[in-house]
Amino acid sequence: MSELKGKIDFVLLVSATNANPNGDPLNGNRPRENFDGYGEISDVCIKRKIRNRLQDMGQAIFVQSDDRNDDGFGSLRERAEGYQELKAEIDKKKKADRDKCAELACEKWIDVRSFGQVFAFKGVEVSLGIRGPVSIHQAVSVSPVDVISMQITKSVNSEAGKEGKASDTMGMKHRIGFGLYKIKGSVNVQLAEKTGFSQEDAELLKEALKTLFDNDTSSARPEGSMEVCRLYWWQHEEKTPQISTAKIHRSVKVTEKVDHPRCFDDYQVELEELPCVKPEVYDFV
Repeated sequence: MSELKGKIDFVLLVSATNANPNGDPLNGNRPRENFDGYGEISDVCIKRKIRNRLQDMGQAIFVQSDDRNDDGFGSLRERAEGYQELKAEIDKKKKADRDKCAELACEKWIDVRSFGQVFAFKGVEVSLGIRGPVSIHQAVSVSPVDVISMQITKSVNSEAGKEGKASDTMGMKHRIGFGLYKIKGSVNVQLAEKTGFSQEDAELLKEALKTLFDNDTSSARPEGSMEVCRLYWWQHEEKTPQISTAKIHRSVKVTEKVDHPRCFDDYQVELEELPCVKPEVYDFV
């Protein structure tokens, strides 16, 4: 694998149409929104989707969701102990080389060398934290979102008898009519050198962002309701460019063309020219 050429910044525009992009379990699974009414997608949710796409590409993933388990391990501890070289080093206890453990974990799992990971398990003396080079911001919608709630009922009893919930048990389902979200992120070269995150890994990350919602269908996100609209990808030649990441992210300006946007075409997207490398732009709508 080749070393990362230079720092990477990216901005991804994604839309949600009659979908729940990220439910809040502390608020009845309603779509997340801030106090000003703008929709939100947590960075954890975005990283989960990136992990799933990398897993679909055949990459080894450490933090796998239960419904996508592909190696037979039922927990992170089992997966870590199933890696014999890593287990052999951890079994040395106080004599274990933490740098060697981190190197082995990063070499094995792409999500560890991308996002980092904390290895700390009950009863295991060795614990370590790995800082990953890929950072993802919490996504925020460009415009306030309208949350639509629908009352639903069950059509069948879960169990026979009086104690089972009846077929007329009421429930709620939530969605937003439309929202355009801006996802921002970057890849730090200095941290990439420590974890072994390579230029080839960066290309895999780019591909994962392009296809972020493939194989992500659910009742809350029907097929086609979540869409990647545009990706801006800056590959710098320097480890630390003169232009800050914040300024690069702000260079993608999205404004409303109508009062109540209902699709991506209802927005005006402009790219401010900066004295740095021009981004690769991928359009999907």
